[in-house]
Amino acid sequence: MNPEHLFKLLSDPTRLRCALLLHRELSLCVCELTEALELSQPKISRHLAMLREGGLVQDERRGQWVHYRLHPSLPGWVVEVLDSARRSDWGELTVNADGRRLAAMTIRPSIERCGA
Repeated sequence: MNPEHLFKLLSDPTRLRCALLLHRELSLCVCELTEALELSQPKISRHLAMLREGGLVQDERRGQWVHYRLHPSLPGWVVEVLDSARRSDWGELTVNADGRRLAAMTIRPSIERCGA
């Protein structure tokens, strides 16, 4: 991955929010991202597909659920960029608000329920 490619992937606020929340939470299901970002499932899925095709995230099917995480072989500089973005004023406000909505979910897919 090169910087131009990464910044194109993260240029959309929805993709950036997904990446930052995945960076914070390590692994999330599409339904969790939908709830946290308050966006429709098709929109979240479309953006996650772009992040996956771009090599930033990896998906894993667990029963009926698809979980996403940052790709484990990302170069260190990519993780540093995400760390810096998350620590920015915008990142703190946005990721914390998304995280509060995520934490308020009453039913979240667990590993046991996901068939893993």
